[in-house]
Amino acid sequence: MKQKISEIMNRVSEAASSCSRKPEKIRIVAVTKTVPAEKIREAAASGISVIGESYIQEARNKYDLLYGTPVSWHFIGHLQTNKAKYAIKMFDLIHSVDSVKLAEELDIQAKKINKVQNILIQVNIGREETKSGINEEDVPDFIKEAVRFQNISVKGLMVIPPFFDDPEIVRPYFSSLFRLQGKLRNSLASDGIKNVSMGELSMGMSGDFEVAIEEGSTLVRIGTAIFGERK
Repeated sequence: MKQKISEIMNRVSEAASSCSRKPEKIRIVAVTKTVPAEKIREAAASGISVIGESYIQEARNKYDLLYGTPVSWHFIGHLQTNKAKYAIKMFDLIHSVDSVKLAEELDIQAKKINKVQNILIQVNIGREETKSGINEEDVPDFIKEAVRFQNISVKGLMVIPPFFDDPEIVRPYFSSLFRLQGKLRNSLASDGIKNVSMGELSMGMSGDFEVAIEEGSTLVRIGTAIFGERK
């Protein structure tokens, strides 16, 4: 695993350098769905500092087992509103906020434990009916609602584009999210909003993360290339 992680880090660095970006501005989120705690510890010892879990119950089962392991916990799966109370206790960043209702519940639950929960807005760039996310044109309205919530902080955007074997076919979806980020960043600067920023772009997975980096990703979600195919 150490060699695989080293290879991924080198590829991230090369992709960043190819487009004049600083490699240290891009973080690898090791996708640990179905990965046992001992494998996550091994990954952390090999240089992984961020892990991404997709299911609340699975994450809860691992959380205590991995206590003291120097990793940041990110939630990358679809989050049900009734699981928000568990999510805010475990995760430093929630990538997949896809409704005002969920944002409001996260705010309520975070306030109970005196926490400001960092989140990303999931955008359904591909307008796929089978995927969660807010349509691109609705993101400004979401932000207008989100500014009411004092215990969440919007840090950027996330996308799960349609699947294609060729990363070049996926590139336009990544570039669309990057353009949206720029538009929102400009409007936020003029509005002086405090608890919303557009510093993060969560996009790119094992098969297309280099293209995602070229298009501005700051968080690449990589599972298979580190841990192998899931059973």
